[in-house]
Amino acid sequence: MSSTAERAAGRGPDQDRVWTVAEHLDDILGHVHPLEPIELQLLEAQGCVLVEDVTVPGALPPFDNSSMDGYAVRTADVAAATEDHPAVLTVVGDIAAGSGDLPAVGPGEAARIMTGAPVPPGGQAVVPVEWTDGGLDSGPVTHMPARGSDPHGGSGRVRVFRPVREGQHVRTRGSDADAGELALRAGTVLGASQLGLLAALGRATVMVRPRPRVVVLSTGSELVQPGEEVGPGRIHDSNSFQLTAAAREAGAIAYRVGAVADEAATLRAAVEDQLVRADIVVTSGGVSVGAYDVVKEAMHEVHFRKLAMQPGKPQGFGRVGPENTPLMALPGNPVSSYVSFELFVRPVIRTMLGSSDVHRPIAQAVCPEGVASSPKDRRQFLRGWYEPATLDGPATVSPVGGAGSHLIKAMAHANALIVVPEDVTQVAPGAEVDVVLLA
Repeated sequence: MSSTAERAAGRGPDQDRVWTVAEHLDDILGHVHPLEPIELQLLEAQGCVLVEDVTVPGALPPFDNSSMDGYAVRTADVAAATEDHPAVLTVVGDIAAGSGDLPAVGPGEAARIMTGAPVPPGGQAVVPVEWTDGGLDSGPVTHMPARGSDPHGGSGRVRVFRPVREGQHVRTRGSDADAGELALRAGTVLGASQLGLLAALGRATVMVRPRPRVVVLSTGSELVQPGEEVGPGRIHDSNSFQLTAAAREAGAIAYRVGAVADEAATLRAAVEDQLVRADIVVTSGGVSVGAYDVVKEAMHEVHFRKLAMQPGKPQGFGRVGPENTPLMALPGNPVSSYVSFELFVRPVIRTMLGSSDVHRPIAQAVCPEGVASSPKDRRQFLRGWYEPATLDGPATVSPVGGAGSHLIKAMAHANALIVVPEDVTQVAPGAEVDVVLLA
């Protein structure tokens, strides 16, 4: 093997160098960039970041329309209406949502109107149907009869029992937005409400940075798929499920590949086969110093490093295949792989997505129990449960489970990571600590 390949595989002159968390992350982020913008149909753009300012092409709503089911009236005709002395108006027609031909409302007249329907000429306000007799020549009603059962409801007379002021129950043209207004700013993450707005503006497509495609592979001949029986020395594969879910939560399109056995040729073939649908490849396991660390053996393009952190000391990063696809090799213990994902993979996904919030938020919290011990010269990330500040006291965080990197149950009951710096070997009870918020 050449000296370059040896260094890349972690077996060269700098193999004993210990990288800080910040150095490793900076090196990774220095090699990745936001994905190129593409035009997508609206629903395909969900979760993507907008790369263009979107302005309102025309008034929204585009016409005055009713906000209630009721009757369009002239306000003077109902100004003195009471339940004992109702105003009696002639109904000149029906106006449903989408109506084009609108009956004009003259003095002493009303038009039955549905929610969202355009206000007719002469109509100054809408009387809710509950303030009328619904044309039934009785007292107040709670709803209009269905048109199918009362086809003549748009004619005859209606009694109105309450007055309305001009413009009441009318959504005026441009009351939501005027033409030329900024609707959405570039950098906005498109969720349900934003997509609804784009549709209301008449946009069928939008320019966005696509969601990164992440392929997740677990390595280890001991791994068995959930639902299958485990034999002696075998365990269920949890990493690929945990990491795939984490990638989706981070905004990626994630594909889970079944566990790959500890055979270098098999792993390399699996990775190369997945590159066609990958913007990022994430592996777990096979990055330490054992004889069966298959990722180190198979992926010679990847730089393998020791980091000054716990858990997650062994890490790997490189670019593979004809498109120089980033490959991030994480340790195999479940907690180590998840913490590594949060610290290193998630920022890559967010960077490729073009998001402004690349990193998880960090808060300060009091740790009532403290931390009895932390390894010297390593940044420790302990699972914790974070409680926000209240009127009665500051934010607090309590360790969940022990420090073992295999304690996946504790990880499932944590909503934060307690950060103990490299130069701190213990945290006194009641001291304040930094906390990485996971939810």
